[in-house]
Amino acid sequence: MTQGTSAAAPVQAPPGRRHRVHRAWFVAAVTFVTITGAAAFRSLPGLFIDPLHQEFGWSRGTIGAAVSINLALYGLTAPFAAALMDRFGIRRVVAAALTVIALGSGLTVWMTAAWQLLLCWGLLVGLGTGSMALAFAATVTNRWFTERRGLVSGILTAASASGQLIFLPLLSWVVDRHGWRPAAVTVALTALAVVPLVWLLLRDHPADVGAKPYGAREFVPKPPPVTGAARRTLAILSSSVRTGTFWLLAGTFAICGASTNGLVQTHFVPAEHDHGMPVTTAASLLAVIGVFDVVGTIASGWFTDRFEPRRLLAVYYALRGMSLLFLPMLLGPAVHPPMLFFIVFYGLDWVATVPPTLALCREQFGEDSAIVFGWVLASHQVGAAVVAYLGGVARDVFGSYDVVWYASGTLCAAAALMSLVIRRTTPAVLAPAVS
Repeated sequence: MTQGTSAAAPVQAPPGRRHRVHRAWFVAAVTFVTITGAAAFRSLPGLFIDPLHQEFGWSRGTIGAAVSINLALYGLTAPFAAALMDRFGIRRVVAAALTVIALGSGLTVWMTAAWQLLLCWGLLVGLGTGSMALAFAATVTNRWFTERRGLVSGILTAASASGQLIFLPLLSWVVDRHGWRPAAVTVALTALAVVPLVWLLLRDHPADVGAKPYGAREFVPKPPPVTGAARRTLAILSSSVRTGTFWLLAGTFAICGASTNGLVQTHFVPAEHDHGMPVTTAASLLAVIGVFDVVGTIASGWFTDRFEPRRLLAVYYALRGMSLLFLPMLLGPAVHPPMLFFIVFYGLDWVATVPPTLALCREQFGEDSAIVFGWVLASHQVGAAVVAYLGGVARDVFGSYDVVWYASGTLCAAAALMSLVIRRTTPAVLAPAVS
């Protein structure tokens, strides 16, 4: 969106010291660290299911409900987080989000009732991590870079996988050796430790430090705070839900969230533990998924530039569904080659769906595609939330997770067919900007 500027001579950057490394890369680095931490905050509940069940006697469905609220708020907060950043600035919103995460995680140490878990880990941590979702990465990329946007957005998207890789083995070791409370305190202290880094190094706009966006030829003045962004977000949602394409994109992405964050990220560790595998080993396998997630995301972006995104999505979902149908036969007390193959494959496919889904949003919705994708991302997290809850309920009722793996594999097959149904259309602007 173009901000109105004066018709006078072009604005020149204020004189200042030249830096060999552009300030935008420091901002991107701080953003990477912050998103990496957010991934750790979201991955921890899967390690808490068994300890909380054993200590308090809460059902896995009840614990899954807290994870469900967390995942849903992570998605539903994202479309509005960008609006808050336009209104109050990136630095303030992110610092506040980290503080809320620290509060929510820290308070769990003193909880004695299930509703407190729903409040602390579900509501507070969900709102905090939701404010640092893909909308945060997109806002930083759009403001600070005019070149290398694809590279930067890919790196920041992969940051969530890096957080899973770094923190899951550590936190699983803490839970196994010292219990879940020290792990919750570790998350709270980590969130607080990032706040000074954000406040000192993160800036809302290049103009704040007298710099041009990376790759820009002219200095870009800082735009005034946007007060109508939230209304525009809702207006675009109102228009997009009237199209069948939106529901196909949202439906497939909901199944994507259900089969990744909701199912594997939340229930893989307790499912392997049911079969006798140590929690630390199962968490390490989940962390390996994060390694190959980075590779798969970058490769998928390369494929999306060269192949039809609908067909790519169909292939991704079909292969994912097949792997989930075989997973119950692979679970066991020790790591073996077929399980390693599943881990590598699932990692490559984990968020490979993001680049083609983004491409279809751009193709279908034009200049409103970023906001539409925000709502599609919300459906991803709602799907994750539903399965995080139902997975725990199924474990309570049937005594195992087998039915959940089979049901998710079937859903992925449906997503593959839905992807092929999406039609090619000319980009459309769904709703006018609201001032």
